[in-house]
This record gives sequence, C-alpha cells and structure tokens, in this order.
Amino acid sequence: MKLAICGKGGSGKSTIAALLAKSFVKKGDSVLVIDTDESNFGLHRQLGVELPQDFTNYVGGKDAALKKIMDATPDWESISFFDEEWTISNIPPAYFSEKNGIKLIAIGKIHEVGEGCACTMGMLAKEFIGNLSLNSNEVVIIDTEAGIEHFGRAIEKDVDAILMIVDPSFESMKLSEKVVELSSSIGKPVYFVLNKVDETNEQFLRESITDQDMIIAAIPADTKLSLAGLKGEELITEIKEIQIMNKFLTENFKQ
Repeated sequence: MKLAICGKGGSGKSTIAALLAKSFVKKGDSVLVIDTDESNFGLHRQLGVELPQDFTNYVGGKDAALKKIMDATPDWESISFFDEEWTISNIPPAYFSEKNGIKLIAIGKIHEVGEGCACTMGMLAKEFIGNLSLNSNEVVIIDTEAGIEHFGRAIEKDVDAILMIVDPSFESMKLSEKVVELSSSIGKPVYFVLNKVDETNEQFLRESITDQDMIIAAIPADTKLSLAGLKGEELITEIKEIQIMNKFLTENFKQ
C-alpha cells in the first residue's frame, strides 16, 4: 500500500505521516516513509531518527541528475535513473535511517544558496515510487511538500490513495478542492483528514465538504503534539483517530 500525504504548509502533514507510520508498525507492518519535501527538516525528528543522506546521492547527486534530465530534453519520458526494480529490503543502508520497523529515506534537501530548483528531486521521487514493489505487509507513506507542485511532477501517479490534510483555514479548504480535482484527473482516490480542529471549526469544515464519505478522520488540536513539534521531539502520543485511519486504509487498500 502506497499513501501520499499532502496539504498546505503547517497543516500537519509530517505529524500525521509519523503517527500513521507508527500505527502501522504497531499492527505488524513494515513501513517506509519517503520524505519528498526539500524544505522540511523536521520529519526525521518526529520519527526519532537521524536525517539520512539525500537519496539523490545514489544517482550521483543533484548535478548528475540534472545533467541526465537536460541531456534527454525534450524527450522527458526517456529519462530513467534506475535499471532495477526497487524493494524496501534492497535500499542501501547508507540511504535510510531506521527505528522500530520504520525506515525513512529523504529524496533530497536544499542545503546551499544557489544549488538550483527541486525539479530533479521530484523526477527522482516519481520514478522511485513507481519502481517500488511491495509485499503484502509493507506500507509506504509519502510526505509531500506543501501545496500541489508535486502533482505537477506526477509523484502521486503510482500511489493507492491520497490523504489531504485540512486544517481550519480558508487556504486549506480551497487547496482541498484543487487536490480533489487533480486526484480525479489521474484516477486516484482522495480522502480528507481534518486536523487541529475543535467542535466549532470541525462542524464548519464538515459542512463545507459536499461528500462526507471523503472525511476519514477529524483530529482534535493537541497541546502535547504541538509542544513535541516545537521542541523537535519524537512523537509518542497515541491518538484514536489515527487508529481509525489505519483501519480504514487497511480494509480498503491493503493487498
């Protein structure tokens, strides 16, 4: 099962990715978390691991990847970074961090001024996710960058479902409409996770969503989670709504 998690900046994508990963492991699954956000340096902390080296280094680094792309222009479909089919077990240890059954890889980060755009990382992520073969007890959770640029790079092309994190903001509500449109265009189911809600704004969000079946969880604002995020600490809080999400996703998308 491959799941993409998207949403606006600050909506709680990485928090939910980390909590969901931990919930799958607790049920006996092996989990690979793929960090495709070049600007986020917090996900590894929420999982309690070190930030692994950029996976772009596997193909020679950003410059080598960019050269390969430029050499293929305009025949984008001919670009291939890998000769082999990937499995979670054959990812080289140098490129992932691991703890308690969860592996984390980071496609790439922006480390220096002027090192270029993130397009190469997006293309690399798309191919890796598409080439990744899973066993029945393996789950992939993709933490995307804020917004919808990753749809432009077709990172979601080979996922089973898309989870849109909706926080109590107008921007998040409008973004969710676009995510539904984009997901529909590639034939992928999208579900809403209402996050950081209280009784008042949860009701407003629910009334604003036409198809209530698309809402699979509503996670209350949680001071402990917020404080852990502020401190850059591992998330150890168990939330019943995450278990509800786990059950729904397992029943509908687990092979």
